[in-house]
Order: sequence, then structure tokens, then C-alpha cells
Amino acid sequence: MDKVGDGQLYLDGAFCAAESGRTGPVHEKATGRQIGSYALGGAADVDRAVRAARAAQPGWAALSAPQRAGHLRAFAEVLQARYPELVEQSIRETGGVRAKAEDEVGTSIRQLHISAVQATENAGDILPPYKQGKLSLSRAVPLGVLGLITPWNYPMNLAMRAVAPGLAFGNTVVLKPAELTPVIGGQVLAAAAHEAGLPPGVFNVVTGDGPDAGQPLAAHPGLDLMDFTGSREVGLRIAAHAARDLRPIRLELGGSNAFLVLDDADVELAASCAVIASLEFQGQTCISASRHLVHREVADAYLEALTTRAKALRVGDPMLAETDLGPLISERQVHRVHQEIVLPSVAQGATVLAGAEHEGLFYQPTVLAEVTPEMPVFREEVFGPVIPVTVVGSEREAVELANRHPALMNSVFSTDLMRGMAVAEQLHAGEVHVNDAHARHGAENQMPGFTRRQWIGVQRTPLSIPDWAARR
Repeated sequence: MDKVGDGQLYLDGAFCAAESGRTGPVHEKATGRQIGSYALGGAADVDRAVRAARAAQPGWAALSAPQRAGHLRAFAEVLQARYPELVEQSIRETGGVRAKAEDEVGTSIRQLHISAVQATENAGDILPPYKQGKLSLSRAVPLGVLGLITPWNYPMNLAMRAVAPGLAFGNTVVLKPAELTPVIGGQVLAAAAHEAGLPPGVFNVVTGDGPDAGQPLAAHPGLDLMDFTGSREVGLRIAAHAARDLRPIRLELGGSNAFLVLDDADVELAASCAVIASLEFQGQTCISASRHLVHREVADAYLEALTTRAKALRVGDPMLAETDLGPLISERQVHRVHQEIVLPSVAQGATVLAGAEHEGLFYQPTVLAEVTPEMPVFREEVFGPVIPVTVVGSEREAVELANRHPALMNSVFSTDLMRGMAVAEQLHAGEVHVNDAHARHGAENQMPGFTRRQWIGVQRTPLSIPDWAARR
């Protein structure tokens, strides 16, 4: 892959070293092999990036919407031309399988095209006048400079869902990608923006570690909005910084998502969707199902179906076509999943039906039965390939347990569609799906994360379930 920007920041339209002069290694997750480097930026680099973005913003906003849209299309064209390389980079850097990488890169390119269209569609609204003879208009005005801190699980498209619309509507951006995925999450975007000819300062990338680069960006007074996707703990600190200046923020934080299987559920469909909901990308997403609340009438059949599917999955190098699940992102993540969540839960009485073991970063898909609400595997967002099953005696108990913890995306399974919809209405989550796992919609439909808006979807055809999820 083109090494433009390797080990460098992208500030004010130019690649440069961090002020510290230091770099860190980028590793292929499956092999541990070093495949690049990233600059260890700090507060001074962040300040320079924000100042560049601030200086560039008026000129960028002054361009016509079609001109900005043209820049976004050029950005997308560069990424599209490098699509095979970017997919391979995502596989190596995140540890996800090819289907996940193709989805991530494709969604990122699509978001640029969508934002290019949106920028030219509507500049505001005509509002009902408050008094006869008056004219009331609203106009879309850019916020200014956007700060963006992205996670390592879907680094490219979780950046692009803010970068693309932000640029489209006249804002400039300072991006700090996760230190575990700084190339696919930042450096390749900088290289593409540079090749596409975006004006200097419009898009800036500061790589670095959280305390040295992320914290100074989150607290920088020169931002007009801070956008963060990641842990609840860090999100709370960012919110505290923003509150001091009354600065807007966008947060999509973690949660312990619930997967409800009622007594009249189609067990085979539920089990197939559960494998997707809990195990896709090794369970390392904020929308992964962390808690399975299953009515006792179907619990035995559900556990059998889950265990059969989990044991059939192939864990290994994600570059190989036959691999279903790749490695976890880091040794720290393996330790958290195994030592802090799975083993303590087993010590408290959870029963292992599959998995609960690993070799290096390769963690076997795990099914735990007899999970109770006091166990870490129930209380915590797992963020690993673990399916914890808690048996409930009633629909009311399932709803009560589901709502004990914050959630982004829940699921309900019932052959009675109206019953499923009624239960979905009672769940406190950003999205609720009936007879389905989390939706794989494009970036244009991803929920904002900072609202309480509910999206309730109904069953897709079972044929849409991936082969590896339905494998017997």
C-alpha cells in the first residue's frame, strides 16, 4: 500500500512529523507483524491543527455547495480507486474478516457520495410566519471547526459518517483516530484528501495516544463541536469539558445491549441472528448483543442451537477466506474479556457450553449459561465473542432486566409480530429490532447516538442471514 503519510501527521495540507519527533508501530493483529508507523502527536500538534482548521473554515464555507460537493466526490473517487488496498489494510489493522472490511470501506465511500448530494439539496426552510404579511426563513449555517475522535473497531466509516457531512456543510475537521488503527482510520484518509485536492486546513489528522493527543483535542477551546465514539467513561469526561464552555458535543457511547427471546420465538431464527448480534467482528462493536434474556420455555432449545453454531465457527487469520472470526484487537482486550468478565462470571456460577479459551489474540466463540444479573458478564459491555444467556420466567421480567443498563440497540424475538412490537416499545434503547439482529444499514442511516430516537424494524427474510451464522 502507498506509504504516503506513514508515521506523519497531516496538518494544513501537508504531511509532517509530530513535534515530539516520535512514532509508534502499527501491527497486523493476526500475526503481530509491524506493517507501518504512526506519529505520536501531542497538544502542540493538536493546537496547530485546530488553528489551521479555523483559518481555512471561512473560505471553505464560502465555496458554493456544488464546489464542496465536487471536492467530496473527488475524495470518494480516490478511495474507490484504492478499494482493494484499503480492504486489505482494514483486515490487517482491525483483525476483521473480509466481509467486514468490504462493508467498512464501501460504506465510507458511499457516505461521501451521499453527503455530496445532501449539500446541494437544501440550504434551509421556509417557516410559517408568526404574523400575516411576514416572511420567515431558516438557513443552514456551518458550526465551524469539528473535533473528531474515533474508535478502532470500524475506524474508517465511523470517521467518515462525521467527516463527510461535516465537510459538505462548510465545516472543517480535525480527526484523531484510535491509536490501534491509525492508518485505516486516519492516514489513508489524509492521503486521499490530499490527492483529491482538498484545500489546506480543511481536513487535518493528528495521530497519537489518547492522553497525549485525544485529551488535548477534546478540551481544545477552538472547537465548535466535539464528536466522540467510544467508552462511556471517556464520553463523560468529554461532556464535562464541553459543559464548561457550553460547547455542543455528539457522543455515541457503549452500552450493554439486550437480546430478548420470548416463549413463542422461532428459536432457529433467533439463534442465527444471535450469532451475528454477539459474534460479528468478534463482538467488538457498540451494537453487539451483550445480554441474552431467554424465556425458560425455549431456553434449552435456544442454548443447544447457539452452542452448535458457536462450535462450528472457524477462528483464525482473517486474510484466509475460510475464517469466520479473526483475533481480538489487543492483548489488553483479551485480558479484559477473559480475566475480568468471563472467568469471574464462571467463578460465580456461569456454565461454559462453548469456548471460554484463547490462544494469543484468538478467542474462541463462547456460550455461557446460568448467567445471573450480578455477574460481570451481565453487568458489563462484553466487547468480545461471548454469548451470555440469562433465563427469565416472563415477558415482564425480560423487559425489566433489559432496562437495567444503558443500551444502544436491542432485539426482540416473537412469532407474534404485534407482541414483539409491543415489547420493543417498552425497551429503552436507541434502536430496537423485532425478529432481527442489528441492521447493517449504510452510514446514512446510522443513528446519531446522542438522541433517544427509536428505530423499530421488523424481520428480514432468513435468507439474509450469513452462511456462517446459520451453519449447523
